[in-house]
Amino acid sequence: MKLQPTERSDAVKIGQIERQIEALLFVSTQPVTAAELADHLGISTGRAEEAIAAIKKSYEGRSGLTLLNLAGGWQMATAPDLADVVDSFSSYLSMQRIRLSRAALETLSVIAYNQPVTMAEIEEIRSVRCDRVVETLLKNGLIDRPHRENRKKSQRRYRTTNKFLEIFGLSSISALPTLEELRETQHDEESAEEDDEKLPEKQMGDEEAE
Repeated sequence: MKLQPTERSDAVKIGQIERQIEALLFVSTQPVTAAELADHLGISTGRAEEAIAAIKKSYEGRSGLTLLNLAGGWQMATAPDLADVVDSFSSYLSMQRIRLSRAALETLSVIAYNQPVTMAEIEEIRSVRCDRVVETLLKNGLIDRPHRENRKKSQRRYRTTNKFLEIFGLSSISALPTLEELRETQHDEESAEEDDEKLPEKQMGDEEAE
């Protein structure tokens, strides 16, 4: 009886193991050791290490991902050379989630046009307490305090940040519209609203004339 050649399925099995390990590392929020992966998949630690090495090599030069050896385990991460684009996109996403109340926007404008400005000065301009609103702006990274300032809370000075400039599309704080420009814009908007309110009356009069 002629023996049939044994099917070599090592490559297929290794490929499947790689896919499984890749999926496990993708969903893991912390480093996973080769031994833990091996135990979960029912394979040897050596086989798991081989698969990890193959995955890591397959990422080199062609993928935006890599595998990092951290604290004795492995974790999927973005490629180091893409750190800038990842950081900027993370900042973009965080900015999209910022929702400010009218009080926060008013306080932010006070700081932007008077910086550096103290809490006492902010509250004097707005005529209300602003400590909670200022805390919200600090948490969102829209304002900060100059480093190495050791002052009482009421005397701490606040200023806008680069994140503020990015959100409002400004190249620098000097690019802010002047107060006079803001007044003109407000006047134009109010005039446009008045014209819109008068328009239906005019149309009605025209119809009656017809």
